[in-house]
Amino acid sequence: MSKAPSTNATRLLKQAGVSFTEHLYRYEEHGGTAVSARELGVDEHAVIKTLVMEDETGAPFIMLMHGDREVSTKELARQIGAKTVQPCKPEVAQRHSGYQVGGTSPFGTRKAMPVHVEATIFDLVHILINGGSRGFLVGLDPRDLDKLLTVQRVNVAIP
Repeated sequence: MSKAPSTNATRLLKQAGVSFTEHLYRYEEHGGTAVSARELGVDEHAVIKTLVMEDETGAPFIMLMHGDREVSTKELARQIGAKTVQPCKPEVAQRHSGYQVGGTSPFGTRKAMPVHVEATIFDLVHILINGGSRGFLVGLDPRDLDKLLTVQRVNVAIP
């Protein structure tokens, strides 16, 4: 495989002094976390997806969820005090994050957005999360999310 890319996400991680590992894999369109988990030989539960979502007013936010779980949008809306929430359209998500869909990282986004994290992610010892490019994940301690982002923990996972 080629060399890991330098992205806004990796620059931010380095600048913050966060220890992380770089993991390249063969990206597949619409493959999601199942592909990255398979390619890297890891449990999909530890591969965290970065979802750019919006509330009923169109205000964007980031939701971090286990790769093998879905987000209960109804419960998420209730927990964050919104009427409704939904995923942003890909072109809108890209405009907010500055990242291409499939390569969205919660670190170094173009626009600062609130970040909601499934609380059980913090129970893991190590996570893999997008590093800002398709086919590129970074591995880190989930507690580093608190060091880099202002997060709100939520319990909205659907098996």
